[in-house]
Amino acid sequence: MNRDNLQNKLDKKQLRRYLLKKRQQMTMVEWREKSDRIVTNLQTSKLFQEAETILAFFSFRQEPDLSPLFNSSQKRWGFPRCVGNFLMWHFWQPEDSSNNSSYNSLNVGNYGIHEPHPHAEVVDITEVDLILIPCVGCDLKGYRLGYGGGYYDRLLSSPIMREKITMGIVFELGYLPQLPRDHWDQPLDGVVWENGVHICRGKPPVVA
Repeated sequence: MNRDNLQNKLDKKQLRRYLLKKRQQMTMVEWREKSDRIVTNLQTSKLFQEAETILAFFSFRQEPDLSPLFNSSQKRWGFPRCVGNFLMWHFWQPEDSSNNSSYNSLNVGNYGIHEPHPHAEVVDITEVDLILIPCVGCDLKGYRLGYGGGYYDRLLSSPIMREKITMGIVFELGYLPQLPRDHWDQPLDGVVWENGVHICRGKPPVVA
């Protein structure tokens, strides 16, 4: 199937299934190499360099792996924990796992995703500078395709989050010209993939 015509032939559910299958077909060597290139592109992004408090995610189902970034002592990292239908954000750093306090450990949530301990320090959303969002797919205008659970849709639709800078993280196989949209979809400010960074607000792609 022609990658550029996917959005014309498949609805969201079909497209999600197709892209997840393609992503899971990557070899571990390819996945690691592409993830490392995404990390490099983020590190050279001005939006990332200027951010101090960043919300991120732990890789799941062969999502891009951003863990090399988490060692930065110059950033404060927040990660999500599923609470009902919403995401609660807690601080976590790699060095925390070596501490004796169980609050610094990681748990496995209901979906099999690593999560911070429920008693770990909660992130003050007003202090967040940048949100890195996992995407199954993303398009040139910053619209994303997620897993269908609506967690990030609810996050992005909240008034306080609309003021935050958001960047979608996706492999090139899921970076498409246009995605099918619903009226509640919120565009992201930028997209990062293994071959570049695209700032979506009327600016052309920047190829790394």
